[in-house]
Amino acid sequence: MTARSYRPATLAVHAGQTRSQHGETAEALFLTSGFVYDSAAQAEATFLGTEQHYQYSRFGNPTVAMFEERLAALEGAEACRATATGMAAVASAMLAHLKAGDRVVASRALFGSCHWIVSTLLPKFGIETEFVDGSDLSAWRSALSRPAHAVLLETPSNPCLEIVDLRAVCDLAHAAGATVMVDNVFATPLLQRPLAFGADVVLYSATKHIDGQGRCLGGAVLSSKAWIEGTLQAFLRNTGPAISPFNAWVMLKGLETLSLRVAAMCRSAAQIADFLAGQPGITRVLYPGRADHPQHALAMSQMSAGGTIVSFELAGGKAAAFRLIDSLRLIRISNNLGDAKSIITHPATTTHLKIGAEERARLGISDGLVRLSVGLEDPADLEEDLAQALASAAVARAAE
Repeated sequence: MTARSYRPATLAVHAGQTRSQHGETAEALFLTSGFVYDSAAQAEATFLGTEQHYQYSRFGNPTVAMFEERLAALEGAEACRATATGMAAVASAMLAHLKAGDRVVASRALFGSCHWIVSTLLPKFGIETEFVDGSDLSAWRSALSRPAHAVLLETPSNPCLEIVDLRAVCDLAHAAGATVMVDNVFATPLLQRPLAFGADVVLYSATKHIDGQGRCLGGAVLSSKAWIEGTLQAFLRNTGPAISPFNAWVMLKGLETLSLRVAAMCRSAAQIADFLAGQPGITRVLYPGRADHPQHALAMSQMSAGGTIVSFELAGGKAAAFRLIDSLRLIRISNNLGDAKSIITHPATTTHLKIGAEERARLGISDGLVRLSVGLEDPADLEEDLAQALASAAVARAAE
């Protein structure tokens, strides 16, 4: 099917499907490590690249290929390669592209493991790195006033939902000679398409919204066919961060319902954000879809909805945050996100613990900040759970 012929919800169901000789309706699961050849000559031709034939599931697999083609169609990308995890996608994209002596500029507001790659791993290989305030165009302009080889950012950011001006940063980065890599996990390909704003590479943890039901790990890297085949492919084949065919099959099935789930979760998240904004004891609500978000206008110029994540801050710091979290009955504690089930976490002691208190302070991750991933439950039930938890936490605090 021609990707441009259909809208996203249709592509998420049909794109990339390859049927076997049996004509199955559901995508086939090719749970195999290797493939056989008709002759030694065919094996040789396959390894020479003169004949197209699957070799080994670390290199390619029919189920994995269907997932890659479907996600590429949904993203509007020329090519995609799936990886074992989201962090494998980020690390592979960076390490395949960079070498000693290169320079990277990154938004400071990154997921903890991404922050570690930029701050700790890349410098070990002689790669210069610099962090900037992602929402400050003057900071980007200064950092990119001299040559750079890569830019890494996420927007909206984890967990404070900071928005980066994609088009402006891409223009600055390209002028400096840099390839722009965007972690688009929070927005999903349905709410934001970074390639349309000038980005070169899009990264996903498919574990999040794409699976969306807490089952499997997976990641993906999307870009031009030239960059995927010329830069990334050899790295993936020879270092082996391959996704299992079973996980890729689960992700394929997750894509079929992605548009339904994300739309419902966004509606609920917007409702929950409004509810939280009126509750005592909450000092700040962060949600890009609300007019009081500091970058609301920019967010809505890049995204089609506010997203599925709401972050909010409680007066009373860590103790207040823990009291609230522990008082919840329906919403569960987990550091995952994008799940059908609503889940909550305390970033300062989980996802962003290892970056240190000083860096967390610079990012606005206070000890009172919590991150709520809104799921598919009835939003009225979520409101009631939050209300009783806030009341219980207030009683517990008064009793101390």
